[in-house]
Amino acid sequence: MIAIIDYDAGNIKSVEKALVALGQDVVVTRDKQTILGADGVILPGVGAFGDAMQKLHDYDLVKTIYDVVEKKIPFLGICLGLQLMFESSEETPGVEGLGLLKGKIVRIPEGEGVKIPHIGWNNLAYPNMGRLFKDIPENSYVYFVHSYYLQAEEAEIVRATCDYGVTIQASVEKDNVFACQFHPEKSSAVGMKILENFINVVKGEV
Repeated sequence: MIAIIDYDAGNIKSVEKALVALGQDVVVTRDKQTILGADGVILPGVGAFGDAMQKLHDYDLVKTIYDVVEKKIPFLGICLGLQLMFESSEETPGVEGLGLLKGKIVRIPEGEGVKIPHIGWNNLAYPNMGRLFKDIPENSYVYFVHSYYLQAEEAEIVRATCDYGVTIQASVEKDNVFACQFHPEKSSAVGMKILENFINVVKGEV
């Protein structure tokens, strides 16, 4: 069973629908025991960093997330879910993120041909091959919607990047923690394969 953490963030339904289409038993929940009893856990999200962290605290989900990581349950953050895994964001100065991984979230700089937010399809490069991208060719396209991007402290955890005026760190992986800045559930066949690869991690097959 895969648990999707429910903290009133946008985009939860589309992630659930994609996983069901892949034949998974899925529960959308904020119940601690259900989450900790899951085989895999997903933190999706669309919205503001500060509001999302407040909701995670309000629903007493922060410690639950730490426990998921400590128990080595495969854990996937999507879009805002990726950003929340890090230490801070320029979107909401002074608000601490989950700090599961080292790094900060900064605003995409304005520039010629660069519209903010970054909305649309972009192709991926793989600086360090990750398990989410098994059997997915480099330069495959995925779908982004964001105004802020990751600057990770540990270059080795960055598994996929794209170019949008700057190098966008599009996916990370460290131990049982995975995250994508893009939306696999909105990225057609490539995105479904990424979710399938995560499911295979959950099953211990990747």
